Amino acid sequence: MSDHSEFQSFAAPAKINLFLHVTGRRADGYHELQTVFRLLDFHDTLRIRPTADGRIRRVSGNAQVAEDDDLVVRAARLLQQHTRCTLGAEIGVEKRIPMGGGLGGGSSDAATTLLALNHLWQLGLSREELQALGIQLGADVPVFIFGKNAWAEGIGEKLQAIALQPRHYLVITPAVHVSTAEIFTSKELTRDTNPTTIAAFSREAFSGQLFNGSFHNDLESAVFRHYPAVAACMTWLSSFAPARMSGSGASVFAEFATLDEAKAAYDALPGEIAGTRVSGFTASSLEQHPLYGMTF
Repeated sequence: MSDHSEFQSFAAPAKINLFLHVTGRRADGYHELQTVFRLLDFHDTLRIRPTADGRIRRVSGNAQVAEDDDLVVRAARLLQQHTRCTLGAEIGVEKRIPMGGGLGGGSSDAATTLLALNHLWQLGLSREELQALGIQLGADVPVFIFGKNAWAEGIGEKLQAIALQPRHYLVITPAVHVSTAEIFTSKELTRDTNPTTIAAFSREAFSGQLFNGSFHNDLESAVFRHYPAVAACMTWLSSFAPARMSGSGASVFAEFATLDEAKAAYDALPGEIAGTRVSGFTASSLEQHPLYGMTF
């Protein structure tokens, strides 16, 4: 392979958790979860160029994260080591998904790296093999490789495709960093929500009662107590439509029937809520990952 290949662009979409229940805690300290991951058409963009020299280099990205700690670099090196591939890559990341928002940005970037390099390096690994590598990088990585909206259990790695009606969203993120570790060890966090079923979720989702029924995000109470800015964003957003926190925050989202409704709410978004800077974006749901059809 020549080192004069062109850079190619690959999307890394955001996700939201339509609900998140903590149903128990394992002996190894990880929590047992039930959730539904929904993919959005708001995405980071990775630009990747395969090289012949075997080196993995980040040519652009978040300068606040050391290159060796960057999930895209770690993903590329993991794939390289697993397959004993002698090729390298230059990787640039254009970030749009807020970091630390519970929107899966870093995990999605890692998944797109695995998918893209499996294709560019012509490795031929299956989706299942890539998911097994992905879980070594983070619990949310496999769902982006799975490539469909998914019902998830375990620590989030047991995935089953789920049909969802098209919806549109306003997602807002306060300028605070929520410590996931702090929230999962918080005394406010309940860890005994009764397990539920896909059938029960589908009934509430298709009847329009998802935000008013028995499904919720168990992490919200702990996050709201420790991070009042997130609670304030939820209050503001709830004045437009039913709202929920994604993952462990800090992002919260509201669901709308049309994109115009979501954009109207976005137009009303102030620069600050309760004295904390906020940012936001509108997005529509995806049925599958932009790279789902990529050849393996």
